[in-house]
Amino acid sequence: MRIQVDQIDVHYLIEGPERPDQEVVVLLHGWGANVTLYRNVISHLGKSMQICALDLPGFGETAEPDRPWSVADFADFVIHFIEAMGFRKVALMGHSHGGRVSLEIASRTQLPFSLTRMVLMDAAGVLPKKTWKQKLRQRRYKMARWVLSLPLVGALYPDALENLRRAHGSADYQNASPLMRQTLVKVVNTDMEPAMPKIQVPVLLIWGEDDTATPLSDGERMEKLIPGAGLVRVPHAGHYVYIDQWPTVMRVLDAYFGEEG
Repeated sequence: MRIQVDQIDVHYLIEGPERPDQEVVVLLHGWGANVTLYRNVISHLGKSMQICALDLPGFGETAEPDRPWSVADFADFVIHFIEAMGFRKVALMGHSHGGRVSLEIASRTQLPFSLTRMVLMDAAGVLPKKTWKQKLRQRRYKMARWVLSLPLVGALYPDALENLRRAHGSADYQNASPLMRQTLVKVVNTDMEPAMPKIQVPVLLIWGEDDTATPLSDGERMEKLIPGAGLVRVPHAGHYVYIDQWPTVMRVLDAYFGEEG
């Protein structure tokens, strides 16, 4: 299905029974992903409640924004999407980057809908502490980037700057378009910890114990900073906990949303 939000043609999926004044789960995917990756979650929860998942701008079948976006920009867009869909009571479910955006939304004091609760799976938002080696590497990269950006150097070595970026960039960075690379840099450098104590709705944290992208320590930090948050640690699961250990995650979601497994 498609809907126009802020002049962007948005692709989304929606499943489950529609009831007046019901709670609707809005699922926000991770960086580089799209709604199809969450088919198990959507199909399962859609048996008993309404769940809506959208391709965020720049991912899946939704076009890129017209400029590099911040976390706040993504949050504004999701809020406008929820308004356009006419949802009145919303439970946010965010994975990875979608968790980062969910944190921003939940920290706001005034929303055009009632936010009932939130589920975060291997969510992003805690900035990693860099070692001195990482800091030194970053300084060297910035210096090399500055040199290669000089007009004369660029003319002599036209591919050098892009090769440098490829050598130092993550897989997400390398696979992104130039505009989404700028967006990625903005969002991954946003510290969401100041937003966490402001959240006033129940929060369930589901984390793969073997996650290396957003390590378990990030989930433990969120549990500490978000009032009343609860953390479920899932053994033998990495960053995609809902794929690695779907039966366990399914039972946790059933218990949280009040359904029998």
